[in-house]
Order: sequence, then C-alpha cells, then structure tokens
Amino acid sequence: MNELNNTSGYLLIVLSIVLVIFLITSIVAVIKLISVLNRMKRLAETAERIADSAEAVGEFFAKSTGPLALGRFLGTVTGFIKRHKKG
Repeated sequence: MNELNNTSGYLLIVLSIVLVIFLITSIVAVIKLISVLNRMKRLAETAERIADSAEAVGEFFAKSTGPLALGRFLGTVTGFIKRHKKG
C-alpha cells in the first residue's frame, strides 16, 4: 500500500508540473495573440484611412473631370472655328 501512495504521489507531482507548464504556455500564447490582434487592428485602421484618402482623390477627379472635359471641348471647338475662318 505504501508503494501505491508513492506512485500516486509521483504521478501527482508530474501532472502538476505538466499543468503548470501548460498554463504558463497558454498565458504567453494569449498575450502574444492579443499583441498580434492589436497590430492587425492598427494595420486595418491604416488601410481604411488610405482607402478613404484614395476614395476622396477619386471623387475629386470625378467631379473635376466634367468641367475639364467641357473646357477642352470648348477650346477645341474655338480653335477649329478660328482655323476655319482664316482658311
């Protein structure tokens, strides 16, 4: 019976050590995961700001293209009329 108590005591110690190692490893892994998730969040926010900036630039050019095209068209027509009157 004494031998069984020694064996169960050793088993208890080994299992306790394994549990402590598992818990420490899990805590470190969770801390690293939180760190990685925070970095990904910052990266996503930066990408969103860049996308918003690109969208604003695209809207600006879309709004300015209409008047610019009209100005070019009027310039072309005016140049054509001037050349036609001279010739």
